[in-house]
Amino acid sequence: MSAPDHATPYDLVIGDRAYSSWSLRGWLLFDAFNIPVKLHSARLYSDELPNLLKDFFPGKTAPTMRLPDGTVVPETIAIAEELASRHPDAGLWPKSAKARAVARVLAAEMHAGYGALRNHCPMNLRVSYTTCNPPQEVLDDLQRLEKMWQWAKDQTGADTWLCGDYSAADAFFAPVATRIATYNLPVGPQAMAYVQAHLAHPSFRRWRAMGMVDGADQDFYRRDYPRRPWPGPVPLTARPVDGTHAENVACPYSGKPITHVLEIAGRRFGFCNAFCRDKTAADPEAWPKFMEIYHS
Repeated sequence: MSAPDHATPYDLVIGDRAYSSWSLRGWLLFDAFNIPVKLHSARLYSDELPNLLKDFFPGKTAPTMRLPDGTVVPETIAIAEELASRHPDAGLWPKSAKARAVARVLAAEMHAGYGALRNHCPMNLRVSYTTCNPPQEVLDDLQRLEKMWQWAKDQTGADTWLCGDYSAADAFFAPVATRIATYNLPVGPQAMAYVQAHLAHPSFRRWRAMGMVDGADQDFYRRDYPRRPWPGPVPLTARPVDGTHAENVACPYSGKPITHVLEIAGRRFGFCNAFCRDKTAADPEAWPKFMEIYHS
């Protein structure tokens, strides 16, 4: 196989960031391991995704990856393995043979399992509930989940993450960690500490910040349970404001002229479009390039 063209970004099809758990998993395999990617987003429960995927055969849903040479790779298991083979130093799988085997076991189980938990508690990053009255099948999935997480740490001697440093196995469990957070599902303190690690992970915080402002709410995910504040890190308070006057002269992400502005504690910062501004306002500390300006 010829060497991959790293100058050409990979393409990745994703769905709504707030709701598409598989898309979150696929995107983390890039962002958390510093692999550049060009995103192509489409709204779930509409014609957008099927129409977009016409150019990504044999992909049937999000996420679907296209390699620089044009080869299309659907399914997160295949995406993880292909990225790991092309970027062996990125750290997608642990270096230790034993930890790597454990990580692959975990990823495979998450890819195919926990159906009751998935169905009763679909991912929704925009809300958190005090309870969701989980049925016994969901409680059984949670019990299995905790046993698998503890087994992995016992096998590998890991602490924060499952197999040592953050790996593809953790990316695979990120969506289920958000389900525990969203629906306040009953897990023990060690499992909850692992959930909190996910909620604080920089890549996840960026994804959720984008998900908070990326399109309208999807009716399919609405639930009538009592709500509570999001249990992750509390973001700095920021708000969109009118005008173009700002401390910075160019967007921190694109370098383009300022057209939209937000305010934090009386200070104004500018961006090149509404999405750049709004994703930053949702969680300013999730964005290193913005925080460089903020602390300057």
